Amino acid sequence: MRILIADDHAMFRRGLRETLLEAFPRVSFGEAKTAAETVEFVRRHHWDVVILDISMPGKSGLDILDDVKHLRPRTPVLLLTMHPEQQYARRALKAGAAGYLTKDSVPDELKSAIKKIIVGGRYVSATLAEKLAVDLRQGAELPVHELLSGREFQVLRMLASGKTVKEMAEELSLSVKTVSTYRGRILEKTGMKTNADLIRYALEAQLVD
Repeated sequence: MRILIADDHAMFRRGLRETLLEAFPRVSFGEAKTAAETVEFVRRHHWDVVILDISMPGKSGLDILDDVKHLRPRTPVLLLTMHPEQQYARRALKAGAAGYLTKDSVPDELKSAIKKIIVGGRYVSATLAEKLAVDLRQGAELPVHELLSGREFQVLRMLASGKTVKEMAEELSLSVKTVSTYRGRILEKTGMKTNADLIRYALEAQLVD
C-alpha cells in the first residue's frame, strides 16, 4: 500500500508514519510539505490514500483536494487537520474527500479511517455522523456559510480572524481589488451588510480557531 502524507510539519509527518506502520507494516510513504509538491506527487504516482492537511503553504487543502480529484478522481483523500469539524467537514466531504478527522483524534481512529477508505468507504467521526443524520431527519437547512465558494469561505475566516484586506491579499497572492470582490460576494450571499455582521456570524458559528 502506498500512502502520501501532505503536511508542512516534519515532526507530524514522522509521527503519522510511525502510527500507520503499526497497522500497515508493508506500507510505503511519500511526503509533501507544500501544495505544489502534493500536486506533483499525485500527478507522477499512484497512491492508495492521500492524507492531506487543510493548512498548506501555497494553497488551502480544499483547493489541493480539487486538484487531486481532477488528476486522480478515484484516489481517496483523507483530510486530517487541526480545524474542528464544524469549520470544514461538510465542505470537504462535498468536495469529494473520503473522510475528515481532526489531529486530536486517537491513533486507533486514524487506523480505522484508513482501513475503511482503502476499500472504498467514507469515514467521519461518530459525532459528525450523528449531526449529519439529525440534520437529514429534521430537514435542516444548510448554514449560510455553506453557500460560499472555497475561496470566499477562506476570506470570511481570515476576515473574522482580524486580518485586513491588504494582509489577506498578500497571504493569498491576490490583488486588494480581488479580495474586496470576494468580500462583496460574501455579503451578498449571506445577506449581511457589514464586516461586523460577518465577524459576529463567524464567531457564533465557530468558524475561527
